[in-house]
Amino acid sequence: MIRAARALTPHGIRPAIVEVTGGRITAVRPHGSGSADVELADDEVLLPGLVDSHVHVNEPGRTDWEGFASATAAAAAGGITTIIDMPLNSIPPTTSAAALAVKRAAAAGQCHVDVGFWAGATPGNQADRAALRAAGAFGFKCFTLDSGVPEFAPLDQAGLLQAARDVASLDSVLLVHAEDAGSVGQPAGPDYDSFLRSRPPAAEAKAIAAVLDAAGQAGARVHIVHLSAAEGLPLIAAAQAGGVRVTAETCPHYLALAAEDIPAGATQYKCCPPIRDRANQDALWAGLAAGVLSCVVSDHSPCPPELKRLADADFAVAWGGISGLQLALPVVWTQARARGHQLAEVVGWMSAGPARMAGVAGKGSIEPGNDADLVAFAPEQRFEVRPELLRHRHHLTPYAGQLLTGVVRATWLRGRQLTGEPAGRLLGRP
Repeated sequence: MIRAARALTPHGIRPAIVEVTGGRITAVRPHGSGSADVELADDEVLLPGLVDSHVHVNEPGRTDWEGFASATAAAAAGGITTIIDMPLNSIPPTTSAAALAVKRAAAAGQCHVDVGFWAGATPGNQADRAALRAAGAFGFKCFTLDSGVPEFAPLDQAGLLQAARDVASLDSVLLVHAEDAGSVGQPAGPDYDSFLRSRPPAAEAKAIAAVLDAAGQAGARVHIVHLSAAEGLPLIAAAQAGGVRVTAETCPHYLALAAEDIPAGATQYKCCPPIRDRANQDALWAGLAAGVLSCVVSDHSPCPPELKRLADADFAVAWGGISGLQLALPVVWTQARARGHQLAEVVGWMSAGPARMAGVAGKGSIEPGNDADLVAFAPEQRFEVRPELLRHRHHLTPYAGQLLTGVVRATWLRGRQLTGEPAGRLLGRP
């Protein structure tokens, strides 16, 4: 029994006792009914565990970049109780059932939270897609331009259409990194504006239009990952209104960081697509409020600090990716509350939305029948980001020194409070 003066239920924030039996929520009772085993503090809100459907764990093969032990420990510290691992940048990439088995074996016994797996759709693996789906992959991820690693090649337009047809036949979903290769240039040196100009909003908009065309032709369900350019929002909204089965996500760094504030040579801010200006950021928040964007996920894409090439201060050669798994909730909440959004909205974008998109059963809300994945969150407490306290394998972060609001004080996975021992399960999509 967990009693909270404020618990976020599907009916809003209210006093409640959450009853847990055998790892599942069996009842949500009135606050004063009976005794409780755990009493939350008055300044805490009981939330459902968050679901992050866009995490690059990188193990096996690039475990020196991250790994299941460190990534899932960081997730637990940030109130994230389920992650879905991307099919790259591990070696081998998750493009066959055999590779998925290798990844599951690498993850076994290391995970602090529940972990599911996306598969890849790449040139040459069409024959493997049905077996990947049967092996429990939650869906398929593809690129429309160079992924940054040679073992995960992009799809051309014909390959994109075939992948859309395949996921439709498999009752699955195609996740797309949507940037048009022909619209992307080469940045030079430490100037962030040069990097930003090299990946213009038109690159995203053109690729999104191609994805929507393929989805419409194939009758497929598609999901646009890490949308950074607001120019894509009207295209997605029109497609949604026209019956195309498309959803889209954005990320904390696009909602909290702005190009105007990025110093020259600060390659810890590099990600692809890039962090854009404040006007674009405002439009992304409007897209969330309107429901065009339904998920906020980390796109946690870490690497060893030396690959960020801080000494060179060169955006052309630095690895593009931001480590933000542990800080995702306070980063988004800090910005959301300043814009007048409610905590229930944030949790919808970061828990129920990703769970629904990925098809993760029993996650995303505090209600009977769901897993007892819960978080004690202090929404008014402020803290300074100190990189040495992050649980990621590497501590380089663009949020260093920032003052954020919202502290995760405890995380439960299926009713068990996470205190440092791996307790996560490996999930499969039915």
